[in-house]
Amino acid sequence: MLYLAAKAILSGVIIAAISEIAKRSPAFGALVASLPLVSLLAVIWLWRDTGDGLRIASQMEATFWYILPSLPMFLLVPALLRGGIAFWPSLAVGCLVTFLLYLATAWLLSRFGIQL
Repeated sequence: MLYLAAKAILSGVIIAAISEIAKRSPAFGALVASLPLVSLLAVIWLWRDTGDGLRIASQMEATFWYILPSLPMFLLVPALLRGGIAFWPSLAVGCLVTFLLYLATAWLLSRFGIQL
């Protein structure tokens, strides 16, 4: 239980740090947020928990494929905000589009024999 709490606290600290950095410099905050810190921590914890290299390889490969459909959100939400749409509706549309793109990506990859 302590291990789970430590993982949660560390993850929360990273998110809070990014938020604080972005207050001072949105570009630097974006740079730090774009680092695969969470993915790397997940891989490290998965290795510590299982020691299973094949599981880690599968997780990292799936992460790659799931990053691709999430990218349009980072252009869509700013476009909506600049177009006068309020924050929460813009974020909701961005999340909905991302979810639909996740589904489309999983379906498309399965057609090529790649199972996520």
